[in-house]
Order: sequence, then C-alpha cells, then structure tokens
Amino acid sequence: MAIVITVAQQKGGAGKTTLAAHLAAALAADRRVALLDIDPQRSLSRWHALRIARANAPAEIHLSQVSGWRLAAELEKLKRSHDVVLIDSPPQIDTDARLAIRSADLVVVPVQPSPPDLWAAEGTLKLALAEKRRAVLVLNRTPKASKLRSTVEAEIARQGFRLCSAVLGNRAGFANAFAAGLGVTETAPRSLAATELQALLAEIIEGAEAK
Repeated sequence: MAIVITVAQQKGGAGKTTLAAHLAAALAADRRVALLDIDPQRSLSRWHALRIARANAPAEIHLSQVSGWRLAAELEKLKRSHDVVLIDSPPQIDTDARLAIRSADLVVVPVQPSPPDLWAAEGTLKLALAEKRRAVLVLNRTPKASKLRSTVEAEIARQGFRLCSAVLGNRAGFANAFAAGLGVTETAPRSLAATELQALLAEIIEGAEAK
C-alpha cells in the first residue's frame, strides 16, 4: 500500500500547491506517484496538464480530481496501485480536508517565515493532532537569513510544533519549473533549489514511513 502525504495550509501564497508538485516530480523518478487534487482552485491539475502536454514526456504521474462522497473510495484505489499518494488539500477545513488529513501518514504544512503563515497553519496542526496524524512544518520561500525567520523558528519551537530541518529558499527555479509543468529536480537537478528539495523530500519520506 502507498504512503499518503497530505500538503495542507489555510493561507494562500504559502506555496502549498507548488510544493506538492515539486515533491511529486522528484518522487516520480523512481516511484509510482499519484496526485489527488481536492483544492477547488485546481492549480495542481493545471500543472499536471502542462506536464502531460510536453513533447519530451517526463516521468509519469497520475492525477485524480475526485472529491466529496467519492473521495474515500478513490483514495483507497490510488493507494493500491501506487507507491506514494500526494494530496493537495483545500485551503478551508471542511469534510474533504478532514479526510485528507485523517488518511495521511504525514501532513506537510508549508509556511513562509512570517507570523500570518504560522497563525494560518495552527488550524491544520490542531486538526492533525485531533486525528492523531503526524504533522510537520516546512519553511518555504525563505530568505537566506533574517531576524523574522529566527523569530518564527523560535515561536514554532515554543509551541512544540515539528519543523523540518531542510528549508526551501526563495528561488526562481521553483517557480520556473512549475510554470513548465515540471519539478526543479527535472529542470535543474544540480541546482541549489534541487538540492534543497531533495533534502526536504528525504525528511518527509522518513517521517511518512515512520511507525
């Protein structure tokens, strides 16, 4: 059965969908990957459409948009036929979001190093706790060094939330690859952005597979 990773964040602009896409592209190099896009904006589905339209076909990634009452059955079906299922959850905490978190082996919550992003993440983290699911914060679009980043990291530690040690910088490579329907590990595998992504992926997979 597949491991299930749910990417969740209530605040727009934190990079939730972009992170899901880059993780999927990196995983697809050697695993069977399925995406479940239950965010009403369907940005991940548009990324996937760009991907399958490319002449030089990249590694295959399955996409499903099923939501609502059919979501649970679709998720079970994807788990049987894939190694990893990545869920791009809706920004609001509704029935679909609850199921996505309840079904996850790991809930990944991207935050930019700013108090509003951390505040917005608290609802998701509390829901994960209520559902007895492991959850981890990921610093995304992070400047090289800043007082604000240190402040946010200190607040995360104070509240006892888990934080990945790998950090994604504010790098154009992530946005450029996403705009082409690809992941940064595909467009620039030797770049600093790809190195950061691979380090983060290793942590996420370790967390998802932990028993």
